[in-house]
Amino acid sequence: MTDYRLLATDEYPHEPTAETHYNESVYMNAFDHQREMGGWMRIGNRVNEGYAELSVCLYLPDGRIACQFQRPPIADNKDFNAGGLSVRIEAPLQRVHMTYEGEVLLVRDPELLRNPKRLFAECERQPARIHWTHQATSPVHGGIPVDPLAPTLYGRDFSLGHFNQHTRVTGEIRIGAEHWPVDGYGWRDHSWGPRYWQNILFDRLYMANFGADRGLMLLKLANNDGQVRRGGVLQFDGEYEEILDLDIDNTWNDAKDPTRFRLAVRTARRVALINGVILNCAPLRNRREENGQMLQSRIAECFTRLEWDGRVGYGMTEYVERLVDGVPAGFPL
Repeated sequence: MTDYRLLATDEYPHEPTAETHYNESVYMNAFDHQREMGGWMRIGNRVNEGYAELSVCLYLPDGRIACQFQRPPIADNKDFNAGGLSVRIEAPLQRVHMTYEGEVLLVRDPELLRNPKRLFAECERQPARIHWTHQATSPVHGGIPVDPLAPTLYGRDFSLGHFNQHTRVTGEIRIGAEHWPVDGYGWRDHSWGPRYWQNILFDRLYMANFGADRGLMLLKLANNDGQVRRGGVLQFDGEYEEILDLDIDNTWNDAKDPTRFRLAVRTARRVALINGVILNCAPLRNRREENGQMLQSRIAECFTRLEWDGRVGYGMTEYVERLVDGVPAGFPL
């Protein structure tokens, strides 16, 4: 098992290394379990390329998706604040805030998300304010490997440093004249180092809370070498248990988007069987030109309801797939 080093100062931006594709990213999701709604926001500083990646994706109670995707310019890596999306750290590794103030697109047909040009041309636009406060309900998982040759969670060609944590979340979502308080649970991560989405051949990532005492973060991933790794944790009675094994059985629709899944997870202390149903899927993509060749990955970001030993939880399911001759690399597994 890899040993990691993590300091309170790792909560803050790091000094960028020289790679053009250096990225420092903060991601947070939040879900109100009673209202069956919520979403995620992410800011990724690509300071050596002069911009930040801004993503907002909210799953509203009536099935609409409210979203925004932009690349606002940045000149340094001193903070996480661009395009109206900002992060404020109140207590490192314990209590953090994320706020977005700006415009969102209201999407009634998720198929529009497959075509960004139509998405931005056709969707209704509304002003929005989203604010979440995340309070830790778990230890922090991850950091930088102590052994310089040890693998990282996502692989050294995707992010060198990475940590994540389950949280209790309070806040609000305001879109136009509509308003929803958020009183629930979430999950957050922070990563830094060289990063291309296309360095992931495929992954399946599950992040969920079943209350303040129980949750999961499970990952099955293959990088460019095609070798599959499994990692992550179960949160049980507030403590993290590293997984030893993970099996996944997926069900897909005709568009090759996931619709449900069954997870079989083993730690040193327990075996868990967990069922998941996709409530709403945002089919996104990432493209990058490299050596004159356009590389494309599809990224399915799915609001999910899960069941574990009779307890219902909510969270995110993420499926990243490099397209190889137009075919998702990991499908249908």
